[in-house]
Amino acid sequence: MPVTLLLSRTASAIVTLLGVTVIVFVLVRVVPGDPVAMMIAPGATEADIANLRARYGLDLPLHQQFGLWFWQMLHGNFGTSISLKQNVMTVILERLPATLELAALSLAIALTCGTAVALVSTAWRGTWVEKLVDNGNGIMLAVPDFIWGLTFVLLLGVAFPILPVSGRSDPSQSTNLVTSFYLVEGLLRGRIAFVGDVLSHMIMPALTMALPLAAVIGRVLKNALMDVMVQDYIVLARIKGLGNMRILLQEALRNAAVPVLALTGVQFTFLIGGTVITERIFSYPGVGNLAIDAVINRDLPLIQGLVLVFGMLFIAVNLLVDALTVWLNPRLRHA
Repeated sequence: MPVTLLLSRTASAIVTLLGVTVIVFVLVRVVPGDPVAMMIAPGATEADIANLRARYGLDLPLHQQFGLWFWQMLHGNFGTSISLKQNVMTVILERLPATLELAALSLAIALTCGTAVALVSTAWRGTWVEKLVDNGNGIMLAVPDFIWGLTFVLLLGVAFPILPVSGRSDPSQSTNLVTSFYLVEGLLRGRIAFVGDVLSHMIMPALTMALPLAAVIGRVLKNALMDVMVQDYIVLARIKGLGNMRILLQEALRNAAVPVLALTGVQFTFLIGGTVITERIFSYPGVGNLAIDAVINRDLPLIQGLVLVFGMLFIAVNLLVDALTVWLNPRLRHA
């Protein structure tokens, strides 16, 4: 049953991805603006413009453009970026590791803070501590991520210049890495100074995205813990003399984690999409910043490639969460 469920969700996700691809393909071509106008040099002739349109297939009817692009995509050719004059997938794969590392760090911070908020609020239920934590959690939830970003820039980058406000690493640092996963490869190679520099550039954008998510996780986990804490096995643990915090950590937290896991998977996909604004604020060289540049320049092949990559990431994350949910929940695993 679980295998059938996962296969069914995989098939529906692929169909959804194809539908999104078609919609985006049509939308980016019907909105006002001409991508060729961004490329032509002053004094270009009509023949030059026609040759440029033919080079990118923009002179073909819409259905032929889609058919050509889809056929090339099936063969691993996602086209050439109009603005960057590079292979679309090469450009995306150069920027994607930066976004994945930023999203992963944000998720780690959000899970840590959200879990701590839920545990403290549940452990001191009915006291002033719970009210204080809940009010702070509400503030984190109410403030949009871009407001957090601008606040961090003003406080930690301008008023008290503790952290760098842009980029991914200090230009004086020699990267000399095989991959674009700066943080992971730096840790594996034991380059502590380089890792510290990368983290100093990541901490503000990571906190910007993590705080609203931490508030959501904290609220959902607290509600789940409240439901678990009235179960019979928790009452039995109290009778045995176990302390409140020990019960929370050893008994309740594991059983309350399933709904949080499902939420985390959904929110992680939103987190990757949310890097668009955050990366722009901090001039962080990831696919979010790349997406904004692609839209500004009406770089149609790059926009289509980015949508496809984002869609595949969403599918992969959701399938992973579904598999983990089935594995953690015995009722689903043995259904």
